[in-house]
Amino acid sequence: MGAWIFAAIIFATDQFTKALIKARMVPNQSIPVIDNILHLTYVQNTGAAFSLLKGRIIFFVAVSLAVISVIIYYLIKVPDEKKFFKFALALVLGGAFGNLADRLRFGYVIDFIDFRVWPVFNVADSAVVIGVILLFYLIMFDRDILESLN
Repeated sequence: MGAWIFAAIIFATDQFTKALIKARMVPNQSIPVIDNILHLTYVQNTGAAFSLLKGRIIFFVAVSLAVISVIIYYLIKVPDEKKFFKFALALVLGGAFGNLADRLRFGYVIDFIDFRVWPVFNVADSAVVIGVILLFYLIMFDRDILESLN
């Protein structure tokens, strides 16, 4: 599966899960899946991670567009044989598009995965975090990646 298709699947999964939450729950409603461990909690987040910088929608849209532009550039530039690197970029791209779509449509991001010991998050957030961790690992330990980026 190509990186572009994978990014689209991440985006679609994120948007589908958020649409389900928005259609079936009201803001701040919480439904236990595994009591005191995992809940579905509908949060309208106008900030970034941990609700930092609440209400700065234009700032987050601009940052998202910049990140998306850089990722698209590297997805085009990186050789096809660097599939794992492209996979990591696709995770970040799909997640960035998912949260950007929310900000543009609603003025907030829909979060709903609640482990009770961590701020509430969503599929897009998960994809971005996993993608960034993979990118960091690859850049630190795969010298061929750095050469292919030049």
